[in-house]
Amino acid sequence: MHARPPFRADQVGSLLRPESLAQLRARFRRGEVSGPTLRDAEDSAVRDAVQRQQDLGLQAVTDGEFRRDWWHLDFLSQLDGVTLKHNEGERFKIAGQSEQPPIPTVTGRIGCSRPIMAEDFKFLKSVTTGTAKMTIPSPSMLHLRGGRAAIDRTAYPDLDAFWADVAAAYRQAIAHLAEAGCRYLQLDDVTFAYLCDPKIQQNCRANGDDPAALPRRYAEVINAALADKPADMAVTIHTCRGNFKSAWVAEGGYAPVVEAMFSTDVDGYFMEFDSARAGGFEPLRVLPRGKKAVLGLVTTKVGALESKDDLKRRIDEASKFVPIENLCLSPQCGFSSTHHGNALSIDDQWRKLERVVEVASEVWH
Repeated sequence: MHARPPFRADQVGSLLRPESLAQLRARFRRGEVSGPTLRDAEDSAVRDAVQRQQDLGLQAVTDGEFRRDWWHLDFLSQLDGVTLKHNEGERFKIAGQSEQPPIPTVTGRIGCSRPIMAEDFKFLKSVTTGTAKMTIPSPSMLHLRGGRAAIDRTAYPDLDAFWADVAAAYRQAIAHLAEAGCRYLQLDDVTFAYLCDPKIQQNCRANGDDPAALPRRYAEVINAALADKPADMAVTIHTCRGNFKSAWVAEGGYAPVVEAMFSTDVDGYFMEFDSARAGGFEPLRVLPRGKKAVLGLVTTKVGALESKDDLKRRIDEASKFVPIENLCLSPQCGFSSTHHGNALSIDDQWRKLERVVEVASEVWH
């Protein structure tokens, strides 16, 4: 067991919403219950989820993102200058899904004039004896889907100014979280994995961007965003190929992006490896010394439980490219990146997290 995150047995963050909470949120949207009533129900659900995570032996404990509808949009929409716009086209077509999330669109100068989700984090920290983990979307999530085409040219004739403002806003948001006591922060960044896919690269060109230049640009803005973080705040990046209702968006191994991704000033990388879509472990060979790779080997897309032997065999395969002391284990994504949830049961979810803890304790005892 090591003190600084990521932990040998870790998790990405989101958990399936309890049915009672999902129903109450729907009633809240219809104006049938008040904000404080919803908040009380969220508090209660978070307490229960925290207890369950601790009982399983997870060191990193999250609030399951129970207060969010979308893993990224609830945060991004609270930045100054960001408007959520209905997605007319099939920007990033989600396999088998007709519903498409709104697109964060830049309609003014980006800033962070008030704390975002700091109170949510404070509550989590107050109800756990473990390490409270906060997940927020990476700054690059403001750009990938809409690209240059979704950034107002009056506010930002020049993209360098846009990225400078994004980094400054994130520095402020992270400072608010640090003040609230956050010492384990995860940046959820699908951009790196998405940019391995030729279809996504084509979308970027259609938006007016050069996909070959984006991974390096995204890494630079992440580093600028983290420039003032406290020295004792551990930061990780999670990347995957889409998770909306168990669907996926992108495919392709990490080779085209891994050097840019590994140039970020973080402690570890949660990397999806649960299916052939993610490619092999070879790109891990360029993982910098002292960084950790968290192998996302347990899928959150279906309920079938991975066998211990299979997981251990794959960890062993990965250890041919990275020393085993620099590896950890987690699910490949959250269980409910959006309020809709994935196609598995709450029991399946807890069994999978328990399996992660069991296997990690046997591999790194």
